[in-house]
Amino acid sequence: MIDPKYPIGLFVLQEDYTKQEIEELIHVIATIPAEYKARVENLSEEDLLKTYREGSWNIRQLIHHVADLQFVHYLRLKKAVTEPDYNESTLIDMNAWAGTTDSLNAPISDSLMILEGVHHRYAFFAKSLTEEQLDVSYYHAVRKMRLTQKQALAMSVWHVKHHLAHIDIALGNAS
Repeated sequence: MIDPKYPIGLFVLQEDYTKQEIEELIHVIATIPAEYKARVENLSEEDLLKTYREGSWNIRQLIHHVADLQFVHYLRLKKAVTEPDYNESTLIDMNAWAGTTDSLNAPISDSLMILEGVHHRYAFFAKSLTEEQLDVSYYHAVRKMRLTQKQALAMSVWHVKHHLAHIDIALGNAS
């Protein structure tokens, strides 16, 4: 039985990631916007209101949330690599953001475009990073730990897969 709250399991942090694992993470970042688009681009307004569990965000909110957070993940990566004094991650109040008018009512096509654009830049930039840059870390106040850029990439990929699984559950497509 799939746990609807964590359908792909909790994020498991590895101490380090191989070059091949980083390449795979970047590949997911580059290609997953197309998976999102394929899942949701033809949904009805009624479908967009479906949830994956009682009290959860609906599909529309999930799409907007993923676009918002993936932009934040890209921003953190870029800040960590370019600003030596970036020691604590930029945070947002996800529940508050999911309750704003745009998250509740804006067309999902807007966020699908944001996700695609941000992920193209995110993947392009991540591919260019040296081993030293990938080892740059910052403190994540919510997780109460330091994350390297390798670990942050892994967390970002977990995030997009986690919410794609939520959408599948809401649509009755979970296996």
